[in-house]
Amino acid sequence: MVNDQWEIRLVRKSDNHVLARALKEVLIEMNVPEQGTAFADPEIDAIYDAYQGKKANYWVVCNGDNIFGGAGIAPLHDGPSGYCELQKMYFLYDARGKGLGNQMIQKCLTQAKSYGYTDCYLETMPNMIDAQKLYKKWGFTYIDHPIGNTGHCSCPVWMVKSLRYDD
Repeated sequence: MVNDQWEIRLVRKSDNHVLARALKEVLIEMNVPEQGTAFADPEIDAIYDAYQGKKANYWVVCNGDNIFGGAGIAPLHDGPSGYCELQKMYFLYDARGKGLGNQMIQKCLTQAKSYGYTDCYLETMPNMIDAQKLYKKWGFTYIDHPIGNTGHCSCPVWMVKSLRYDD
């Protein structure tokens, strides 16, 4: 049952299975290709483990004992020095429109700055219009090419935000 008691917390190992199911459900809803996107990432089934590296965190959105999605930051693989990536930010339908996306981005960007990242990169899909509006609200701007090597060759929308200044 969904109530007004939403929480954002760091992912736990015990969250892996339920979180993977929630993320995949959103990807299916959004008609995201299975290849060349987060859907094909081996880490989607083991998010907790994937974010135990240096300068990486993943948070989940919960309501009671139920997980409704999450987001993370990690170093941008093969990216320029100082770049992190906002990764796997997906929420199930019941968690949308409640301000949780704003809270999640704030948490991710604050942590990224504390780690010393200078820029935050993300990739998304053209049909994820609401997500793009949120990213633009937070100062992300479109760029015309991918950065780094995320393995997400099917994500044709690229955005970046400078973390160098207080925004």
